[in-house]
Formats: sequence, structure tokens, C-alpha cells
Amino acid sequence: MAAKNKPKPKHIPQRTCVGCREVLPKRTLIRLVRTEEGVRIDLSGKLPGRGAYLHDQKSCWNRGLKGTLAKALRTTIPEQDLVTLLAYMEGLPEGNPIDGDFEAGETSDEDQMMA
Repeated sequence: MAAKNKPKPKHIPQRTCVGCREVLPKRTLIRLVRTEEGVRIDLSGKLPGRGAYLHDQKSCWNRGLKGTLAKALRTTIPEQDLVTLLAYMEGLPEGNPIDGDFEAGETSDEDQMMA
């Protein structure tokens, strides 16, 4: 008996946010890339160079700019680029609390689903 030809689901590339370590589809994250000129925001996702990804939320950018972004890009972020990244971050929404940011007694959606 021949197996029926089922259409394969389309592959969706996954990337990890360096701020909160959450794995999401690549298109939902903002790529930052280390180039010869410094660290740049790559909205097209096509610039050559070592890349890292962040959510479009201030909480993830704050964590990323404190050191995890520089570590992921394997470089130190120059002061001029840091000013540019901070200016971009100011236009982002505050975002939802991430794991570890909950007050006592609160639970995340993931915790509720596991229970």
C-alpha cells in the first residue's frame, strides 16, 4: 500500500533572543550584526557579518545591551554604536514581563499550561 503524499510543512527558521533566551521565528526578532564599521541594526536580515537577535521590547534590549549582546557578537560595542542602539531602543514598547520578572504569587502563561 503506497503512502499518501502529504505536503511537508514549510520550514520556519528559529532564532534565540539574546535578551530573554526565548526561541521564536526569525522574522519576529530584530537582527543586530557586527560589521567592520561596528554594530548595526539589520532590519532586512541580509547584512553580512556575525548576527544576534533581540525582541522588539525594551526589557530584552536592556538585558542585551548590558552584556549578552556583546558576548553573542563576540565583540565590544563601541560607545558611538551603543548610543545609536539606545536611541533605537527608546522607540520600542515596554513589553511583557519575562521569566524571573514576576512578583511573588504571579505565574507565567507557561507555568499555567504546565499545571
